[in-house]
Amino acid sequence: MKIAIVGAGALGLYYGALLQRSGEDVHFLLRRDYEAITRNGLKVFSINGDFMLPQVKGYRSPGEIGTVDLVLVGLKTFANDRLEELIRPLVGEGTQILTLQNGLGNEEELASLFGAERIIGGVAFLCSNRGEPGEVHHLGAGRIILGEFLPRDRERIEQLSAMFVKAGVDCRTTDDLKRARWEKLVWNIPFNGLCALLQQPVNLILARDASRKLVRGIMLEVIAAANAQGLATPLAEEYADGMLEFTDAMGEYRPSMQIDREEGRSLEIAAIFRTPLAYGARQGIAMPRVEMLATLLEQATG
Repeated sequence: MKIAIVGAGALGLYYGALLQRSGEDVHFLLRRDYEAITRNGLKVFSINGDFMLPQVKGYRSPGEIGTVDLVLVGLKTFANDRLEELIRPLVGEGTQILTLQNGLGNEEELASLFGAERIIGGVAFLCSNRGEPGEVHHLGAGRIILGEFLPRDRERIEQLSAMFVKAGVDCRTTDDLKRARWEKLVWNIPFNGLCALLQQPVNLILARDASRKLVRGIMLEVIAAANAQGLATPLAEEYADGMLEFTDAMGEYRPSMQIDREEGRSLEIAAIFRTPLAYGARQGIAMPRVEMLATLLEQATG
């Protein structure tokens, strides 16, 4: 399968490298790592074993890649105004578009540009960071949940899931993409938000009883908003406790939003905070802790 990686950050580089190692024809749209990767290859440092790709197909523009079978979108959502520019040259008659982006609203935006029938949503539970140019560090997890935006052909997402499994990724499919999106928000909203705001990794946030209690309170607000969205199976409050235990095992992990703030980049406040808040408000669900967190982030980075 010919695959284009659009958004070759920590997520795109990691999954793209695994897919290339498994034999897929992977093409990376690169920016800051272009020289390092095209000259020296891509190094992956992973809890599952390090490996090196000495030769990587890297490009500066999508027009150099041409049409592909699959576009894997790993862009930060604050760059969604470039979706048309970056993806249109890659789209042929049978091209599928898989977004592994954070937050809500990405499938809808891609569908409005390229047609709902092409769009597949993916929720990635991945702990990875960029290293030196040409390096990516996989620190934990890596599971992907795939679902169709417009249900029409379950077989195609099963085939994509099998491709990821062959590459060494724990990948499964769902008939309730909406639920999978909200499940990740239960983690993303408190930890991306608090770690970015306080400039502390997850272990320090959880080390104090008061901040751990705050994290759980934020999670419960997100769960309440999720359950108002007509999920096939509601999220139980115990899901929050599972997410806390999951995070306890991460150690000194810095979420992507914390790193973005440290490096002076834009933050994904709209997709991770404002859109979920709007979805909750439409159903009459108050999320005061989430609202305060979003407001403080906007103030801190404004």
